Amino acid sequence: MDRLTDEAAIRRMFKALSEAWAREGASAVDAFYTPDSDYVTFDGSWLRGREANRRVHEELFAGVLAGTRLVSEIESVRFLSPNAAVVVSTGALLWPWQKTAPASRRSRQMTVVVRGDDGRWQVAAFQNTRVRPLPPSDSLSMRLFAAVLRVRLAFWRRRHPAALAA
Repeated sequence: MDRLTDEAAIRRMFKALSEAWAREGASAVDAFYTPDSDYVTFDGSWLRGREANRRVHEELFAGVLAGTRLVSEIESVRFLSPNAAVVVSTGALLWPWQKTAPASRRSRQMTVVVRGDDGRWQVAAFQNTRVRPLPPSDSLSMRLFAAVLRVRLAFWRRRHPAALAA
């Protein structure tokens, strides 16, 4: 297969995953993950394996994720080998009454997908991080933050002079 065909298949897999999320929830979504997949959530929790992923998401779909839709935009697909790629995307969850997600709920995802022996692409690893850009370095908040850090570092250096010699 060529890269364009593979990238199109990966994009279809992401679309199908989003549709399964909205239609069926955790029971359908776990089929898109390898049995030994890793899933790091936006709060830093680490779900090890498809079964752990399914269990956690079943609880969430029974509560706060009920009726949600998953929206995402693939920003890049970079192939590591003919059977593995890194996908970077930006997305969010929408509740049934929402057409777009607030900026505060946008996340950037890094996904490692692998092609199985059956030719299907699946998620081997997923990292989800909230988009929280830092203020500009010349903003008042960043200048104050830097000043506090410089003062704290100066005190620390006085108390730990041996650390500087190393």
